[in-house]
Amino acid sequence: MIKKSRIRIKKILLFISFNIVFAAILIPFVLFWGPFQSLKTVAVGAVATSRHPQIVQAFLSPDEINRIMNGSLSQDSSGGQAFERKQVMTDKNSGITIEDIQGRSFKGKVMLIKDPKRVKLAVTKEIGVTGERVSDFVKDMGAVAGINAGGFYDPNGKGNGAFPDGLTMQDGKLVHNNVGDKAVNIVGFDDKGKLVLGKMTAKQLVEKNIREAVTFEPNLIVDGKPVISGDGGWGIAPRTGIGQMADGTVIFVVIDGRQPTWSIGATLRDLMNVFADYNAVNAINLDGGSSSELVYDGKVMNKLWNIFGERYIPTAFVVTP
Repeated sequence: MIKKSRIRIKKILLFISFNIVFAAILIPFVLFWGPFQSLKTVAVGAVATSRHPQIVQAFLSPDEINRIMNGSLSQDSSGGQAFERKQVMTDKNSGITIEDIQGRSFKGKVMLIKDPKRVKLAVTKEIGVTGERVSDFVKDMGAVAGINAGGFYDPNGKGNGAFPDGLTMQDGKLVHNNVGDKAVNIVGFDDKGKLVLGKMTAKQLVEKNIREAVTFEPNLIVDGKPVISGDGGWGIAPRTGIGQMADGTVIFVVIDGRQPTWSIGATLRDLMNVFADYNAVNAINLDGGSSSELVYDGKVMNKLWNIFGERYIPTAFVVTP
């Protein structure tokens, strides 16, 4: 009797294992070849802009990928989605305002910080070993808020945010450089609290008195002029960006994505238009996808796409008291 029970359990486990493997094999075909256009858009945007674009390239032709990545949803006259703003919270003592934004395919959060000199860069304490969560950065810096900042590279395949990519400057010191003397697109703040964008070398960061900086792209608005053409060519995904108004007010934007029942995501043009609506004179796209996150007062304010919670990343822009 015991022997029969064991055989029955083994058969059940074998059946379950077979179905799990079968489902795992079937999922990519359903996503990329199935009839669900919204899921296909989300999947292509997520994978094509990830570190493994070859996955989507195995299922779809370059023309099809390009069509999906550059396809647009309902747009306003400037090429991006129209959206609505709703104020959630204003703390005059801290000089912080938070607003909800909502477009046809996305929902997100905007944070306005009146004093730009309060925005600092937090860097993982263990560069080359592991990254940290945005909530950890905020706590470690004694800050009140924070968003994810630059990207990272992954030489050992761990995907734990241990290595910030490009040039990383914290409190006037170059803390990481994996590009040597090469000029890369940076975003940071100088000693006067001005948001600075553009290609620079490590030497130029010092010469221009840059205090905090990471490497990422593309620029969205430069000297008051929008610079994204078309939809930006990066598909629809969760987005994070940072910008600044003429009076110095810093703008954090985090847009949720890859959640069809909540928020599919935004194009780079959509993100640019958000900053334009907030009168940004300079703005840039930061690392997005499962890194996109806004923390305030110890809480994650947006709806994370990553089912495992906050992602471990190398850098974050935080707002000190």
